[in-house]
Amino acid sequence: MTTAPPPRDTDPRLLRAFVAVAEELHFTRAAARLFVAQQALSRDIRRLEREWGGGPLFLRTTRRVSLTPEGERLLPYARAVLAAYGELAAAVSPYGRPLLVDVAAPVSTGRRVLDAARERAPEVEFVARYHSGLAGAAADLLAGRLDVSFGRAAGLPPEVLAGLGHRLVRYERVAVLLPGDHPLAALPEVPVARLAGETLYAGAGNAETTEWTDYARALFAGRGIELAPPFPKIEGDEEFSRVVRKHRWSVLASEVFTGVPGMVLRPLTGPVPLSPVSLVWRRGLRHPGLDALRSAADVLAAADTTWLRHVPPGSWLPEADARAAGSPV
Repeated sequence: MTTAPPPRDTDPRLLRAFVAVAEELHFTRAAARLFVAQQALSRDIRRLEREWGGGPLFLRTTRRVSLTPEGERLLPYARAVLAAYGELAAAVSPYGRPLLVDVAAPVSTGRRVLDAARERAPEVEFVARYHSGLAGAAADLLAGRLDVSFGRAAGLPPEVLAGLGHRLVRYERVAVLLPGDHPLAALPEVPVARLAGETLYAGAGNAETTEWTDYARALFAGRGIELAPPFPKIEGDEEFSRVVRKHRWSVLASEVFTGVPGMVLRPLTGPVPLSPVSLVWRRGLRHPGLDALRSAADVLAAADTTWLRHVPPGSWLPEADARAAGSPV
């Protein structure tokens, strides 16, 4: 049996196509993630299979896409090569390329860390983006369209998290956003047990915020709290305010949250649920802006020791987050 000669100078575009399909396991989603036509993506995968000469990388049926054993074997190597390309780009011009940072919202822990980093490293150009949801940001991080984001890392699928670096920067206290005339709005803190029978919005239906919806399901389980049914992604603070007030939703939120006219934010208690916020970046990224963000997060945590402590004692975390606590990558 003859074996194809080893490939030379594989086009990085083909590697990105392979990794995108391997992570999405869906050609349409992978094509959208890479901003290419699905036919072009399929051609790139076929070309890569011919170049590598090891046979099919994916098994495709009308219902699902899965990696072949050969695809599973080659995936970590493809990721490593793409990470090396990123390191090379940063090494050639570490200050010339702005760092793209998704802070989720103008009022957020990510925004505070970014502001502090800008003060500490004024020579670095940071470009802020405001797209709520780490699940959506993770796809852009892996595709190289984004450098850094913030959010609940433990809520990402393991295969996605494998391509990312992350470091816990803060535990935010979880809260509920209530209509101003809601019976619980008069309380300074809302016991979780008092939410039994309530229906709360937590981003169900938005593919970019699945890590938050997953958190809500874990918190609501066994407590008689219902998750609001799936609803299309809501874009922007103004539209969010309009929709939640129109539907008179109560919203699962955190203590760091944009105000909504006519609604009040009340922290939860009994137990106090905590939401871990991590700094998340593409594995292999080297950039002075990333160093500045890490340093800024350390300074903020030193100034407010509650950032990295379970306060008060007996506070609640989902099982996945409790396992990951204190284990930065």
